[in-house]
Amino acid sequence: MKAAMAALTVAAFVTLLVDVAGGSREPVVLVPGAIFLVLATLGYEWVTRQARRRLSYAYIIGLFLCGFAVFVVSEASVGSTLMLVVLVIQATLTVPLAAVVVLVVLLPLFHAGMDLSEGVREGLGLFAAAVFAAVLTKLLMREQQARQALARAQREVERLAASEERNRIARDIHDGLGHSLTVVQMQIKAARAVLSQPAKADEMLGKAQDQAEEALREVRRSVGALRSPVPLPEALKRLTDETTIVGRARPLAAEAEESLFRAAQEGLTNVHKHAHATRAELFLDFSDPDCVRLEVRDNGTGVAGGDTGGFGLLGLRERAARLGGRLTLESAPGAGATLRMEVPG
Repeated sequence: MKAAMAALTVAAFVTLLVDVAGGSREPVVLVPGAIFLVLATLGYEWVTRQARRRLSYAYIIGLFLCGFAVFVVSEASVGSTLMLVVLVIQATLTVPLAAVVVLVVLLPLFHAGMDLSEGVREGLGLFAAAVFAAVLTKLLMREQQARQALARAQREVERLAASEERNRIARDIHDGLGHSLTVVQMQIKAARAVLSQPAKADEMLGKAQDQAEEALREVRRSVGALRSPVPLPEALKRLTDETTIVGRARPLAAEAEESLFRAAQEGLTNVHKHAHATRAELFLDFSDPDCVRLEVRDNGTGVAGGDTGGFGLLGLRERAARLGGRLTLESAPGAGATLRMEVPG
């Protein structure tokens, strides 16, 4: 828009030069014309950088007086009319709408000294041109503001997406790698406490090694998921061969698939560590069109008192709640346990 205004201002001044060169206008008109040219180009840049309301009013008044002088001296030439259009555009960009309305109403009065019929005709023409310039400029301003707002919204969406991704990675680290490393740390600490008993220390270090290997496998699974995501049923079958798919599998949201996979992973890990089970099974049920259910079942010793509040299960509950689903643990001493996650999808 600035480039267009500058081009229009230069064109208006060149028109005055042509009129003077052709002898139809007095050379004196070039003085206020040159002042208008400098103000409307270099002056406008300076005023907009200052962003001060009083300075903007003073600038528009100065431009108004120069435009009036050119209009009068050149006897309403085409060049002077073009300069007045530039004046209206810059006023729309720099001062409130009320001031622009006053300016647009005043411009037709420049023709007050003409014959009545000619003055009315020319005044209405100038008024129409001024209104058109003001409305068009306002529309362009609103479009530019809308684009800027859209760009800001896009940046905010990207920021929130990045924040959500960081949170997801943090949950994955806690649910997978963090759990394994915690066990490793505890086993090593216990082994150091019984160094005088080599057999016990060796057993604990062996468990720590197993857990470290599990942590390494978790890292590889996570990296593999980032590189080439696989469908949820296939991912579950990689965890255990005892996986049953009920109903026709369908695509789910990435966060839903991730949550169901983590539930299966956490459930199998707990079975392996605590349940003393001889069998653990995964059931992925797509039969309900409104939700998907994952169950981890085992035939172990069960959990006394039913549900537990470990960090792993807490993280899974948060995942399920965020999706509008739920996580439950059904168990009884000696009767095994069933960890169930249901999510919309």
